[in-house]
Amino acid sequence: MLTLDKIYHASHVLKKVVRQTNIIHAPKINPDCQLYIKPENLQVTGSFKVRGAGYMISQLTDEEKSHGVIACSAGNHAQGVALAASKYGIKSVICLPDGAPISKVEATKSYGAEVCMVKGVYDDAYRKALELRDEKNYTFVHPFDDENVIAGQGTIGLEILNEIEDVDAVVVPVGGGGLISGVAFALKKLRPSVKIYGVQAAGAPSMYNSILHGKIETLPSVSTIADGIAVKQPGENTFRLVSEFVDEIVTVTEDEISTAILTLIEQHKMIAEGAGATSVAAVLFNKIDVKGKKVVAIVSGGNIDVTILSRVIKRGLLTSGRSCTLCIELMDKPGQLSAVSEIIAGCGGNVVSVHHERASETADINGCFLRLSIETRNYQHIDEIVTSLKNAGFRVVC
Repeated sequence: MLTLDKIYHASHVLKKVVRQTNIIHAPKINPDCQLYIKPENLQVTGSFKVRGAGYMISQLTDEEKSHGVIACSAGNHAQGVALAASKYGIKSVICLPDGAPISKVEATKSYGAEVCMVKGVYDDAYRKALELRDEKNYTFVHPFDDENVIAGQGTIGLEILNEIEDVDAVVVPVGGGGLISGVAFALKKLRPSVKIYGVQAAGAPSMYNSILHGKIETLPSVSTIADGIAVKQPGENTFRLVSEFVDEIVTVTEDEISTAILTLIEQHKMIAEGAGATSVAAVLFNKIDVKGKKVVAIVSGGNIDVTILSRVIKRGLLTSGRSCTLCIELMDKPGQLSAVSEIIAGCGGNVVSVHHERASETADINGCFLRLSIETRNYQHIDEIVTSLKNAGFRVVC
């Protein structure tokens, strides 16, 4: 059974394994509340997962350790298991879905694990890991539905209360539910008044749907940039604990996640992966009631692939009004581009690319289209530029 004593024991055991991730004040993300960030993206291996994996492996018998361990993961749990197994001198085999970011795959190998790539998503890797467990007699380290793993994740709850005793709400990313189960159990047992909010990606709402309908449900598919929480089905233990100790589960969109990642980079020089940024996205876009409250958002991981990061930043700039593309219909004559540029510059916009199109079956035969990519401050700034262009007689098509 999961108990507070077990979580406290995990905290003691993990002192030599995990890094202390002190809470950071984040006042600008949502001025309506006192927001703090628990930066588990700065943890050893770049994710909270090393806590649960480290504690679970520490509790194995000598016989279990002799057989080695096997796990499945989208990447972060893999690294946690690989590192913990290496510390105890145990062989580790990790089954990863073939869509896992290259950075996570290579990092897992670097911690000493043998990697087995599996076609599909997390759930497919899970089934493969169980096959290998039965075939090779490995000990399976579940990424979330194990009480020792949950106890390890629950140590984050203890650390939050140690730093902010009067916290009103804690916001937690949710995939299979191991993190929020441990954190919610610890916090509710020690401070029942604390509100616990879970956040899932809209493209992978397995726990959200399960809690909504009062039974464990399996999604036919998942699709989200938050690969760390792209889980089709929550666990039995985690579903039970979330049902009992979590106040609400909400979802955030891909654009909201992208904006949260960009906000953390700009305001706190902090890299978060999609899964890790969901908690911040929920606060940023007021998906939960945080007004006037002291809130801690757990940024659960920072292992984002650099190629994905570049796309996410671009998406975040677009969705937050920090960049835009305008298409302007012009008469094809000298001085038009100069006039448009002067207006945009006068409004404080910065043109970063220009594309000129002459041929179009719908435009005037003497007309052309000018497509501009512009750096802007926000949506109000975009409206100001568009209004100025229209007032000068230019036709803004889109």
